[in-house]
Amino acid sequence: MTRLLSPVFAAFLLSACAAQPELPEIASEPAPTPPVTESPELALPERAIPADSLYPLLLAEFALRRRAYDVALEQYTEQAPLLRDAGISAHTTHLTQFMQEEERALEAVQLWVELEPENTEARNTLATLLVRDGRSWEALPHLAELQRLGGRANFPILAHGFKDLTSEQQAQMAARLDALGTEFPDDAQLLLAQALVHTELGNTGIALQRLDQVLEIEPERSEAMLLEARLLLEQGKRKPFARIDRALAAEPTNTRLRLQYARILTRHDMAAAREQFEVLSAQSPNDADLLFSLALINQDMGDRLTARAYLTQLLELGERENDANFYLGRIAEEEGDLKLALKHYMKVTEGREFLAANSRVGDILMSSGQFSQSRVYFRALRARYPGMAERLYALEADLLGQAGQLQASVDLLTLALADLPDSYSLRYARSMALEQQDELELMEQDLRAIIDNDPENATALNALGYTLADRTDRIDEAQDLIARALALEPEEPAILDSMGWVLYRQGQLEESLVYLRRAYQRFPDPEVAAHLGEVLWVKGDREEALEIWREALEDDPEHEVLLSTLERFGLSDMAPATAAQ
Repeated sequence: MTRLLSPVFAAFLLSACAAQPELPEIASEPAPTPPVTESPELALPERAIPADSLYPLLLAEFALRRRAYDVALEQYTEQAPLLRDAGISAHTTHLTQFMQEEERALEAVQLWVELEPENTEARNTLATLLVRDGRSWEALPHLAELQRLGGRANFPILAHGFKDLTSEQQAQMAARLDALGTEFPDDAQLLLAQALVHTELGNTGIALQRLDQVLEIEPERSEAMLLEARLLLEQGKRKPFARIDRALAAEPTNTRLRLQYARILTRHDMAAAREQFEVLSAQSPNDADLLFSLALINQDMGDRLTARAYLTQLLELGERENDANFYLGRIAEEEGDLKLALKHYMKVTEGREFLAANSRVGDILMSSGQFSQSRVYFRALRARYPGMAERLYALEADLLGQAGQLQASVDLLTLALADLPDSYSLRYARSMALEQQDELELMEQDLRAIIDNDPENATALNALGYTLADRTDRIDEAQDLIARALALEPEEPAILDSMGWVLYRQGQLEESLVYLRRAYQRFPDPEVAAHLGEVLWVKGDREEALEIWREALEDDPEHEVLLSTLERFGLSDMAPATAAQ
């Protein structure tokens, strides 16, 4: 055995670690780990260790000095279970967290808790990482022990992932939290966790009772007030926001509470929401997010003038310019000023609204017959944003198809594939455009090319299989393709629909209905409704078929496949009758 810290080694460690800032404590709630730009401080404890471990630990410390954190991490994760030292395990946990290696962090902290079960930091870290890993069921005992050790357990984090537990686990979690209430009757964190869990279980009365207890202990607890308001709203109670209103009257500058309150109101009372956002904006007049929220609320309420004023203010501040230009374009388009709409849409640069704005540009130009102008515009756009070329090609091709320019759409996609020959999405888009032109052989070539290069491409397998089943007599081949797609994505409604349809074409009506019902339950699309209704009609269940078709017509009275199906069965008068209703 050798002393871990020889005088030279100790001096090295002190100099190596002195420049390293302390690693921030782990967050108490599961959230994405923020990017780290500084290195952690790792000082080794002074104790005897096996001589074989001295070199790996020295190597780890030199690696830290060079900021080669991956090397240091490998050494620490290897040595921690060999040395079984609480200090080493703690350092390993800190380093794994610093490097955002949560799987390794979980392994390290589990050993740390085993070696030092009364360490509150270790317990808290383990509970938090278990919740982040979707194992809230396992986190509960550690939070309970943390509380017994005198720490402050963040019990509400157990609500994260609660829906993913089995019903038995959910019931047991609620029972265990309630049982802890006898041990810690006045702990607001525990009471709030109980309220959250009982809310998920639908036990509204119990949840409201727990929230009332929380607010007796901590009257300003905003999470409790907001959850209480939501539950009272669901019950249809009068004045569900009374407690929040009182809190804001007592503390008007409680921005966090007022903002959450305003967001709840947007789902129930736009006028009241606008009032709250106006208060917030008055308190922070240059807050771009508040100005944008007010713009959207006013637009939703039909007050375009006020919405335009807020959006213009954003442009004057130089904030959220893409959002402002996009919605100013929408307002101008709604008012019929297409020239102004184009001006705003064209100012939207790469970002969240980029494709939506340029979709509107293309639609406006094509709808007014300016196809050549649209082509020039999109060509320039692709040159300006080469990283968006694939999506811009797809967008323009889709707009051309919607405008009835199918050959132009195919030609554009052919040009696109010359630039981007490995793009499955563009090749798939061309195959769909070719299918609409009845070019089935060329369509199949494109889909086969995708499948040859990506045999597990369920979308291409299904598209080819469905087309062969629907438009050719190659039924067995179609079923094989669809079966391959279904094995890859067994719950995808489009593939379930395809399997139902190919079985129908084979005359297997009962088997067909099993798949079509599953598809319709997951995605009640008019085309699925057309297929399901047809099989039911042929099978003799005509009342159910008519009911399904009527529901589909209400959703989309002009759906081509649905109308074609009704026409084949002599029921084309159903569409106008439904529309008249």
